[in-house]
Amino acid sequence: MVNELSIIKIAVLGTISFAFAIALTPPLTSVLYRYRLWRKVSRDKAISGEELLYVPKFHGPEKLSIPRFGGLLIWLVPPAMALLFAATEPLGLSLNFLSRSQTWLPVATLFAASSVGFVDDLMQVLSRPIFPKLWRVLEDPRGGGLKLRYRLLLVFTIALVGAWWFSSKLGWDTIYIPGLGDLSLGLWYIPLFVFVMIATYSGGVIDGLDGLSGGAFATMFSAFAVISLAQGQADLAAFCLVVTGSILAFLWFNIPPARFYMGETGIIGLTATLTVIAFLTDSVAVLPIIGILLVGESGSVIIQQLSKKFLKRKVFLSTPIHHHFEAIGWPHYTITMRFWIIGVVAGFLGVAIRLLG
Repeated sequence: MVNELSIIKIAVLGTISFAFAIALTPPLTSVLYRYRLWRKVSRDKAISGEELLYVPKFHGPEKLSIPRFGGLLIWLVPPAMALLFAATEPLGLSLNFLSRSQTWLPVATLFAASSVGFVDDLMQVLSRPIFPKLWRVLEDPRGGGLKLRYRLLLVFTIALVGAWWFSSKLGWDTIYIPGLGDLSLGLWYIPLFVFVMIATYSGGVIDGLDGLSGGAFATMFSAFAVISLAQGQADLAAFCLVVTGSILAFLWFNIPPARFYMGETGIIGLTATLTVIAFLTDSVAVLPIIGILLVGESGSVIIQQLSKKFLKRKVFLSTPIHHHFEAIGWPHYTITMRFWIIGVVAGFLGVAIRLLG
């Protein structure tokens, strides 16, 4: 069971994470602007190769001069705090939340997946290739960065390692379905894990409006902090709130007008880590509810592509769906705040279903 001291520890760690990330932001943004680390080429084509009609209208040239790499706060602060407080535990500080059974895997996932995103962001901001031949093979011609297939391949590899760890090292082969109980999957546990991580990453297209992704992910990780705490996994709950603290610090500087963008450095790390936490808490069944905004964003893209292929017409004016609302005239702040509200309500619902189940 989780005692009062554990709850205090979790709250203190979340606060320290927020303060630490806030303190790091001014020097970080100074470096980002000094070296002009923003996307050098705007994307004017969709995945299918079509010209984008609405996105350039609402995201003009002024957006090009806003740096990426805001996800560095999310990539570096939680692992740094985990190592710092683990190292200082012998000194009498009781803030260590790094434990083999609860947080080793999500901390490692966050660091590994964010590293992939960092490479993608780096390729988007560098005007001169480091390894020209390799660069030409890996670069997405639509606007720089890693080609989608290589990003998916790397996320797939991380997912496969995670799935193997859960199956072989932890011996997990069931998932919990609220109201029904445990569902045994056997070897199907591995492909399910991989599918969920890829699907969650596909929802990363939510990073398209100032403040949108920060508020969405802060809500999701807070929801899993509550679930972890209710299950007695205090260290995992602390990790979730440490991540939430760093996201809120990013959000402080990402609300309009954005000082920087999250980029793939944050998106890949957060979506992969969210998947691992969902499986560690045996809550993968409610992940689509808690992550309803990710489902809506990626789902709108899938529906659009299928409709254009088979029905030869569009369902939405533009996708992901937040761009559709821009196209019909909603101000960006209205979209962001309404999405936040939906995310919070879905978080409440997901937590209630998981705990009542």
